[in-house]
Amino acid sequence: MRRSSTRRTGVLLQPASGVAAAGTGNKAALREQEKIDTFFNQYADKTEDNCIGPDGIEALCEDLGVSPTDIKVLLLAWKLQAARQGYFSLEEWRKGLKAMRVDSLDKLKKALPALQQEVVSPYSFKDFYTFSFKYCLTEPRQKTLDLETACQMLDLVLGSRPHVGSFLHFLQEQSEYKAMNLDQWSAFLRFCDEIKSDLSNYDESQAWPLLLDNYVEWAKKRMQTLS
Repeated sequence: MRRSSTRRTGVLLQPASGVAAAGTGNKAALREQEKIDTFFNQYADKTEDNCIGPDGIEALCEDLGVSPTDIKVLLLAWKLQAARQGYFSLEEWRKGLKAMRVDSLDKLKKALPALQQEVVSPYSFKDFYTFSFKYCLTEPRQKTLDLETACQMLDLVLGSRPHVGSFLHFLQEQSEYKAMNLDQWSAFLRFCDEIKSDLSNYDESQAWPLLLDNYVEWAKKRMQTLS
């Protein structure tokens, strides 16, 4: 009988310690969220509930020491999975900063370089690149970016990658295309990764968008003129 009683006592103690551990974990999570919310409220829009608007983001950028047009700001929007350009919702802020383990301005400053390292991975960069296009769609049912915006974003996101400068020159010089869709946008990243600088391995039969067929034709003529 004593052995049975001892075993029952042991069984009863286990969930009690588990509850205590869970309680400690919940308190820590609540403290973390309180800090994240306090950080959010420093920049939150006073006229729109649970949202950091353009003015707040500009103030955040100033405190971070970065320009609002810096790629680091776009990387932050990507990490938060911001649904609307120029706005961070409280839910986006909570999820994103929790994933980054950030709850203050100083921690966010230190975390930004890590975001740049994160997109070194081809998989992460592709996700960031696709997000960059969708983030600029500011109107309901909008499917394309005007060429001015597309060129600005390609320059910001792809920078000095092969073909970028020449492709931007082509887009600005031609008059047939007024906008760029997601298929064309996505294909250009693959084009940059796969096509040689002299375009010798470009194959029209591989179902590239017509925009890129036209670009290659233009670029080859330009190479001949410059040679």
